[in-house]
Amino acid sequence: MSDQHVAPVAPALPVAAHEPPYYAVVFTSVRTEEAERDGGYGSTAERLGELVQEIPGFLGEDSAHTPGGLAVTVAYFRDLAGIEEWRQHAAHREAKEHGRAHWYERYSLHIAKVEHSHGFRRARV
Repeated sequence: MSDQHVAPVAPALPVAAHEPPYYAVVFTSVRTEEAERDGGYGSTAERLGELVQEIPGFLGEDSAHTPGGLAVTVAYFRDLAGIEEWRQHAAHREAKEHGRAHWYERYSLHIAKVEHSHGFRRARV
């Protein structure tokens, strides 16, 4: 048995609903075996997750990965200018290029305007 300390995992919470309109960037991918073994994928994803928070208009992101290998990340932005700033960000462009060469079998990207948004939260008893 290992003496390593395992950090507690934070509960998964969806991004809160925001006042529309805003935009959702849906990135759906299937990763290569190299990415699944990590190959720097995890540290790059963590770093990009920190950097995107500095983009004006970034509202948050939700992410999930199925046992079958499909990964979905939805990033929310107040406006198209924020999406464009993130698309042009040097670290993001570099990661995208590396991802095409090493981490993704395939991916698709969709940008949608959110016209309605609401949420639910169970009351604590």
